[in-house]
Amino acid sequence: MDRRGFVATLPGLLALARRASGAGEVVVFAAASLTDALTEIAAAFESTTGERVVLNLGGSSLLARQIRAGAPAQVFFSADLAQMDELEQAGLVRAADRVELLSNRLAVVVPLVSTLRVRSAADLARAQRIALADPEAVPAGVYARQWLVRLGLWASVRERVVPTLDVRAALAAVASQAADAGVVYRTDAATSARVRVAFEVPEREAPRIVYPVAPLLRTAGPAARAFLTQLRSAPSRAVFARLGFVVLQEP
Repeated sequence: MDRRGFVATLPGLLALARRASGAGEVVVFAAASLTDALTEIAAAFESTTGERVVLNLGGSSLLARQIRAGAPAQVFFSADLAQMDELEQAGLVRAADRVELLSNRLAVVVPLVSTLRVRSAADLARAQRIALADPEAVPAGVYARQWLVRLGLWASVRERVVPTLDVRAALAAVASQAADAGVVYRTDAATSARVRVAFEVPEREAPRIVYPVAPLLRTAGPAARAFLTQLRSAPSRAVFARLGFVVLQEP
C-alpha cells in the first residue's frame, strides 16, 4: 500500500489485538463515508507520531454492533447520533468525550450514462431500482428514508429500494448500473466518475446529519486521544472541508 495505515476487516482486527494488544496502534471504527478523509488524515498522523492507524470502515450500525460484541475499537466515528447513543447507554463511551464533528448533505445520483430525468424527489418514482444503504439501520439509508417520509413519498418508492451494506455499496450499485438511482452523501458521490449527481437534497427538506466521534472508554489510550485531537486540528478540518463535509467543531 502507499500509506502505512490500512483498512482492516473485523477478523483481522481481532487477530491484531491478540498479537499486539493494541501497542503502538490506534484502532478506529468509522463510517464508510469517511474512508477518503480518514485515509489521508491517518497517513499524516502516522508520519508525525510514528503510531500506526488501523481503520475498520463500514456501516455505522454494524460497527457499533461489533463494538458492543467486544471488538477492539479505540475510537468510534459514527455517521449518526443513534449509534453513539447506544454505545453511551452501554457504558462504552462517556457523554463528556463525545464530539459532534461533521455534517454532510444527501445527494441523488444516477449512472453517468443514464437518460433518466431525476430533478426532484418525486422523480424517483420513475426509477425501477433505488439503491440505499440499509434504510432500517445504516445512517445514510435512515436519513434518506426520513427525507422521503417527510415528503410523503416513502410509501411510493419503498418497494423499489435495493438495500445495501453501507453507503459506498449503494454508490457502487449505481456506478455499475445495478440500480437506476441512489441516495448517498454528496461526499461519496464526488468519489465516483461513473455517476452524476442528479440533485442535492435541499437542506430545508433533509434530516439533520451529524457525525459524532468519541474514544472508547475502556480501550482508548494516549495515542487514540492524540488521534482525536488530530481529527479536530486545522489541517484535518481542511481535509474534511475539501472533500465536501461541513465541519461543525472549531479546533
